[in-house]
Order: sequence, then C-alpha cells, then structure tokens
Amino acid sequence: MLKIALLNIKGEKVKDIQLNDSIFGIEPNETVVYNAIVLAQASLRQGTHKVKTRSEVRGGGRKPWRQKKTGNARQGSIRSPQWRGGGIVFGPVPRSHDKKMNKKERRLALKSALSYKVTGKELIAIDEFNIDSIKTKDMIDIMNNLKVDKSALIVVSELSDNLVLASRNLSDVKVIKANEVNTFDVVTYDYLIITEDAIKGLEEVLV
Repeated sequence: MLKIALLNIKGEKVKDIQLNDSIFGIEPNETVVYNAIVLAQASLRQGTHKVKTRSEVRGGGRKPWRQKKTGNARQGSIRSPQWRGGGIVFGPVPRSHDKKMNKKERRLALKSALSYKVTGKELIAIDEFNIDSIKTKDMIDIMNNLKVDKSALIVVSELSDNLVLASRNLSDVKVIKANEVNTFDVVTYDYLIITEDAIKGLEEVLV
C-alpha cells in the first residue's frame, strides 16, 4: 500500500494514510489517458459550424455569358466555388463530435491520471477543507500553506458555501465534489488537493 502524508489547511502533517495501489499506484496507460482527454474536449464542441454550398448560395441562376466566342472560360453560374461569393466545396456542416469510450477505459484513464499525480508528487491529501470566511485572501493563504504555487484542483466530499465563494475569483483553482472527478480535470490542473473523505469515496467507486 502507498503511504502519503495527510495535512491540515495550515500545511501541518496530521498523520500518514494509505492509498489503494490498484487506484493510485498502477502503471499509467498513456494511450487511454490521451483518448479520455480527446473525448472530453470533443464533448465541449457544439458542432454547429456550417458553410453554404453552391446550391445554397443566393443568386447565380443565369449563365453569366454565352458558352462560346467570348474569349472567356466557360461558366455556368457566378455562384460556382471559383467565384468570389460562390459556394464552398467540402466545407464544415453541422455534426456531432461526440466520441465513445467504454466504462473500463474511462476508469483506467482516471486511475492512470491519479497515479501520475502520486508519482509526480502533485497529490496533496488534507484531513478536511474547512474555511471560515468567503475571502479570496484566506484561500490564497491556504494555498501558500500547502506550498501550491500553480493551478490546483480541489476535491471534497461535500461543497460548502465558504469554499465555493472563496475560490471563485481564483482562475487557477477549481473545486469539485468527489463524484465529479474526471480525467480531463485531473490532467489539466498541476496539483490535486483532495480530502480524506473524498479519497475514500473514490476508492469505493474505482476499486
């Protein structure tokens, strides 16, 4: 079993806790993690991009000049693709960008991302994330106590109003519940700050 120090919000060590090797200590699968990131980014795309083909562009019903004896190349419509204002050939049309990934792959990707955080010493476990005020300054002080100088994903078992309000003005900090943890967020943020209860919740789901 992996051991990691459990800290409080002052950055002081409380005790050592054990992490499940099958979740936080596996050999990461880079391919599955990559596919999970692509899936997450693709799901954010609306797919409403659209251009008009020559049949949809207004005008161009009359032949611009006769077929022969003008010295010009033959043309059938001023809305052909080679004309300015003409239709677009093979342009984007509305479609879904959603990708599929089975349940085992999704779990493997998340386990791999969590294992990356442990091996990179970017996972910080805390006993609880209680903050007494809604001031952004207090949240910054906690980040400094934990020696977090980059972006951070905070995972808790239950959200509190103070925690949400104190962190909302920090663009490099995101707070989510344990049941919302996903591969994309874990990989995107430099540090993963997770409470002891949230760790237990993840282990129950992913074991």
